Amino acid sequence: MATPKKESAGIAARKAALEILFRVDHKGAYADALLGSRLPEFEVNDRRLITLMVLGTVAWRGRLDFEIERLASRPLAKIDAAVLEILRLALFQIRHLDRVPQHAAVDTAVTIANSERRTRDASGFVNAVLRRATRQPAPPPEVPDDEVGSLALKYSHPRWMAERFIATFSRADAEALMAADNEAAPTAIRLNLARRTREEILTRIKNDGLEVIAEGRFPETLILKGSPHLDSESFGEGLFHVQSEASQIIARLLAPARGATIVDCSAAPGGKATHLAELVGERGRVIALDLNLAGLRNTRGVAERLGHTNLFFARADVANAVPLRPASFDYALLDAPCTGTGTLRQHPEIRWRLKPGDPSRMAVLQLAMLRNAAALLRPRGAMVYSVCSLMPEEGHAVVAQFLAENPHYEIDPHPPAHEQIADLLREDGTLLTRPDHSGLDGFFAARILRR
Repeated sequence: MATPKKESAGIAARKAALEILFRVDHKGAYADALLGSRLPEFEVNDRRLITLMVLGTVAWRGRLDFEIERLASRPLAKIDAAVLEILRLALFQIRHLDRVPQHAAVDTAVTIANSERRTRDASGFVNAVLRRATRQPAPPPEVPDDEVGSLALKYSHPRWMAERFIATFSRADAEALMAADNEAAPTAIRLNLARRTREEILTRIKNDGLEVIAEGRFPETLILKGSPHLDSESFGEGLFHVQSEASQIIARLLAPARGATIVDCSAAPGGKATHLAELVGERGRVIALDLNLAGLRNTRGVAERLGHTNLFFARADVANAVPLRPASFDYALLDAPCTGTGTLRQHPEIRWRLKPGDPSRMAVLQLAMLRNAAALLRPRGAMVYSVCSLMPEEGHAVVAQFLAENPHYEIDPHPPAHEQIADLLREDGTLLTRPDHSGLDGFFAARILRR
């Protein structure tokens, strides 16, 4: 669908970005979901620009606000919320987008301010602040006598999160990690090899204008240049699914046998469940459980588009009880709800919403779910526990406590896929991926065996 003719494409794209930013910052919405609903209204180039502006502005919000306060000579609390979003978006373009001329970023911001009743009276203020930004360099991101605070400000992360990353990894690794959090994540897709051969799908997606720039660790994984066309024929026909490479590795870590029956104890939004459905084949089954009914419906929709008929759905709260017979499965997956600190590239708003106590709070839920999920395994069965978080409370600590309570379970030190992921496995057999290592999202995972 073409951009509306009433205003220029640039103005319309920036207005859409501002609407998304306001809803993310003030309505608790998620940027990726809003982008998915708005982008089809625009041409391809505008889609890329809107995505870059939204995710970049949210990610760099801490650093942008630090500079805006100094440029405006007033506290942020004294600036109208809608005006502040205009300033953030324009300042992000001035400081981070070389392709956008500075004067154009200023003029467009003033035009948008003038076009809205709420911000019209502040257009002169917007112009003055942004003109000042074009005339002087950005202030150094320093907090006096606070090295950690300065590091957090430099890479636009909450101070407590920077502290936690330093304590978990090292100062140098934490800095590399936070720098990577502000980079664009690679676009990975998972080919649906149950529908066509790899070569056939490659031909189809290339005909749809998708450009492959790299291959993943497994045959079904490809890295694309730019965003995939979700309105393309190949996507609609279920020839691929958009899914990060780290997320794809989780199903491969479980390595179910063909024809096996698997229980996925937290199946929404469906990427891993449908991947498992493909790996076990038509004679296998995946029992998809989730407490979130809307998430289960989304998982069903993904399965229908991909053509998998071997998934069966049930709403269940695995943290409390599982409506399945204990010791009745050879394989289980628990990709547990978590803080998501390993996915800050795609979900930058997470960093501003989390509180220091959230990882420990989530660990209580995760341990309860792991206990119930593990009880579903037969002797000699295998399960994977995973979280897209880099906080040790949610990863290694949960598994360690579970194993201490249950000596008849153990970590698989040599999972079947170890050759493809050897560089990601730690000495104890657990898996850890990070955005600053191979460009993968941050995941912790362990393949657990029942003796």
